Amino acid sequence: MIQNIKYIISREYNPYNNLALEECLLNHVAPGECILYLWQNEKTVVIGKNQNPWKECRLKELEEDGGRLVRRLSGGGAVFHDLGNLNFTFVVNKEDYNLEKQVKVILNAANSFSIPAEKTGRNDITVDGKKFSGNAFYSDGKHSYHHGTILIRVDMENLSKYLNVSRDKLISKGVESVKSRVVNLSEYNEGVNVETMKTALIKAFSDVYEKEPTAVEPARINYGEIEELSKKYSSWDWIFGRKMEFNYSIEKRLGWGNIEIQFCVESGVIKECMVYSDAMDVWFISRIPACFKNCLFTTENLVGRLNGINSDEPESDIIREGIIGMIQEEGI
Repeated sequence: MIQNIKYIISREYNPYNNLALEECLLNHVAPGECILYLWQNEKTVVIGKNQNPWKECRLKELEEDGGRLVRRLSGGGAVFHDLGNLNFTFVVNKEDYNLEKQVKVILNAANSFSIPAEKTGRNDITVDGKKFSGNAFYSDGKHSYHHGTILIRVDMENLSKYLNVSRDKLISKGVESVKSRVVNLSEYNEGVNVETMKTALIKAFSDVYEKEPTAVEPARINYGEIEELSKKYSSWDWIFGRKMEFNYSIEKRLGWGNIEIQFCVESGVIKECMVYSDAMDVWFISRIPACFKNCLFTTENLVGRLNGINSDEPESDIIREGIIGMIQEEGI
């Protein structure tokens, strides 16, 4: 049960430091505590934990324009951040995680500007069918967070310039371009800006949880830990990993998202495997490469290995079934 609520607002725009602070808060959130973390990144593409950076982002254009690419802990798809966007994170212990309440804070904040926001599906918050907030989720088994964007005055030209969104994904949403899927809240109320939204979010946080929020005490922040985590988030290995020389690849868009599996096969045996996906279930996707390593490259053996990944989560079973269907359809 949540006994006290805290907030913290980052005053810098470096994505590596901001994600480091987010993970530090996750590691040290107290029992019965909910922390609302508000932060901004300047000209940044953030990809999901299991996404392929070369496919999701126009890296050359981003680098030439002085932007940054970073990989987060959570699943889901790639997003563009600039200073017209405000990010939020709710950090709690796993037993205190309450998605309905957390989303209600965002909805109430938007509603306070007379914007008729609503939750759509599992991870979008929309107005008039257009998304202004994409959400993602992460748990380390003990602690959890729910984070997302709030588009207020984002440069839509840059959003389209730096993101590669698959045509299949756009078609599945019934739209023709990434720009037509999203909207800035300032289009609905010119009084909305980053500062007024921060104030509205903290008030909504108080109203929904029926408690008075207080700022996270500076003494609680472990700056040494943040420095180390920032090194991780800015490292080549974390952002890109190694680019495997593969000789067989299968890719498909399924009901829960895109998935691409790359295989390096020698003498009928899988020597290496890479999996890229915007699925929200990070845990199941991340276990597939090790599961397929040294497996005979046949449908029967691949399906057997997938069925050997144990999970109590219904979503993992849905992902498993989708991948099995894709492999069977491929006729490996």
